[in-house]
Amino acid sequence: MKGAARIEAFLEMLSAERGASDNTLQSYRRDLEDAAKQLRVGLAEASAADLRAYLSGIAAQGFAASSQARKLSTLRQFYKFLYSEGLRPDDPTGTLDSPRKDRSLPKIMSEGETGRLLDRAAKEAQAAPPGARAAALRLHALVELLYATGLRVSELVSLPVSVALRDDRFFVVRGKGSKERMVPLSEKARRAMRAWLEERKEDPTLAESSWLFPAASESGYLPRQVFARDLKALAARAGIAASKVSPHVLRHAFASHLLQNGADLRAVQQLLGHADISTTQIYTHVLEERLVRLVNEHHPLAD
Repeated sequence: MKGAARIEAFLEMLSAERGASDNTLQSYRRDLEDAAKQLRVGLAEASAADLRAYLSGIAAQGFAASSQARKLSTLRQFYKFLYSEGLRPDDPTGTLDSPRKDRSLPKIMSEGETGRLLDRAAKEAQAAPPGARAAALRLHALVELLYATGLRVSELVSLPVSVALRDDRFFVVRGKGSKERMVPLSEKARRAMRAWLEERKEDPTLAESSWLFPAASESGYLPRQVFARDLKALAARAGIAASKVSPHVLRHAFASHLLQNGADLRAVQQLLGHADISTTQIYTHVLEERLVRLVNEHHPLAD
């Protein structure tokens, strides 16, 4: 089996056994094909020394530590697969050190800014003229849902219409790796979703779709890039710098605001759909701030 065929076999395993998304598979493919081009030997035959030289080379090219770590993670999984399938006798990544990554804090919006964004979306949905009403109601439903649930943007835009039809306080979403989790719906989000659903019924091309946010796209639902663009425009109209706002920033706001108001880190991990608590621990600075405030406010000897 040649190197290209082994890459295909690896990607097929990720898709079939782990339910990897198309975006994830494309990322793995790019990393492996890049390594194959730069290695002095075939990818499947590379030694630890060959891989160490490759990683040193991309570091010298100026790749960020996070990019280096991602590429090494891809290689680890690829060689682990080859070893487990008996396609090579060892795993050459076992002795490779991971690059040190700077711990970056997520961008977040304050509760006040988030409130202004949601209020602006609600105001526009109520006051929109007939020609702009559908777009305004859709955007209001999207931002309310995103802040109420902390969904990934890909999960949000691909919600089935059954979520709105049931009108429940919770619904189940299928996330990364086809894992299901339960997420809550606030009353404001439910109202915004119902208003959008009523408007959606008025358009026959939308009413028959199985997606909550249908669109004339290849997938059949609203592209995440369109929502991201509309969200930034909404932020600007709300007097918030567009550069501060994205669907991912609103997801971070959901998590940070929960923790600031007393939520448990494990509960937030489950709501976000993080497989590993270490991923959620980027929010520990929020917990630290809360603990300091708690001590300062309630300890008898605090100044």
